Amino acid sequence: MSKLVLGTAQFGFNYGISNTSGKVSESEVRKILDRAMSVGVFMLDTAASYGDSEAILGRVGVSDFEIVTKLPVLPTTIYNVDKWVYEQILSSLNKLKVNQIYGLLLHKSSDFLGKAGLELYNALRKAQDDGLVKKIGVSIYSPTELDELEKAKISIDLVQAPLNVFDRRIQTSGWLRKLKDSDVEVHIRSVFLQGLLLLDSKNKSPFFDKWSIHFDNFEMWVKETGRTRIGACLSFVNALDDVDKIVVGAENKEQFIEIIRSINHNCERNVPSNLESDDLMLINPSNWR
Repeated sequence: MSKLVLGTAQFGFNYGISNTSGKVSESEVRKILDRAMSVGVFMLDTAASYGDSEAILGRVGVSDFEIVTKLPVLPTTIYNVDKWVYEQILSSLNKLKVNQIYGLLLHKSSDFLGKAGLELYNALRKAQDDGLVKKIGVSIYSPTELDELEKAKISIDLVQAPLNVFDRRIQTSGWLRKLKDSDVEVHIRSVFLQGLLLLDSKNKSPFFDKWSIHFDNFEMWVKETGRTRIGACLSFVNALDDVDKIVVGAENKEQFIEIIRSINHNCERNVPSNLESDDLMLINPSNWR
C-alpha cells in the first residue's frame, strides 16, 4: 500500500472535473487521513497554492505523515531569492505543524531556468542541508521540461509527472526509465486525468465529443479487464516498475476505500495502444474548455 500518496488538492478547494461534492469538509479530511494511516499510506501531496489545504492538514494533525508540497511560482520582483525560499518553507512548515518537508517541488520547472534559477536552486539545496527539506524536485506537465533541465545541468531528487492510459509521454519519451536509472524518485499524478476518465459519457462536456472514439475504446478496454474505471486506470500505472509513488485524491472516505481496494488487485500490463493520445487539447487539462 505504500505506493499510494494521498493528494490533498480537494481539501483546499473544489478540484477535479468529476468532483460533484466540492471542497472536502474538515471532518471528512480526518476520516480519510485516519483510513490512510490504517492501511499504510503515510505520504501526502499538497501545495501552498491549494487553497487552505496546508492549514487544514496542520489543524487535523499530520506529524505521522511524510509531506510533499510545492513552492508558489517565483515572483519576478523578488530580489532576495534565498530569503523568499526560506519564508515559503517556514510558512508551509508552520501551517502543516511539522519540522521537515519530505519533498519540496517547484510548480513551474522553468523557474530553475530563469535569471534567478541558480540562486533558487542553491537556496533549495541549502534548505536541504539545513534539514528543512529531504528532497527537492519539480512538478512537470511535459517531459520536454526535463530535457531543458538536463541541458541546464540541474540535478533533482524527485519528479512528479502526469501519466494515465491516454497520456503516456513520460513513459514513451524514455524519461520514466531514465529517471529511475538516475535514482530520481518518480511520483505519478493525474492517473484518472483529473477525473475525466471516471465520468459517464452523459456527464462529459460537449468539448470532449471529438474524442468520442477514444472514450469508446477506453470503455471497451475497462469492460474487458472486468474492473471498474478506477481499478483499470490504477492497475495500468501500478504495473510500471519505474513508478515509485502514485498520487490520488479522494472526495470522501468511501471513494478512498474504493481506490485502496482497486490498487490491491493484480496489475494490468496489457493496455491497448489505441488509448494513447498526444493531443494536448485532450491530455492537458489546462486546455479544457
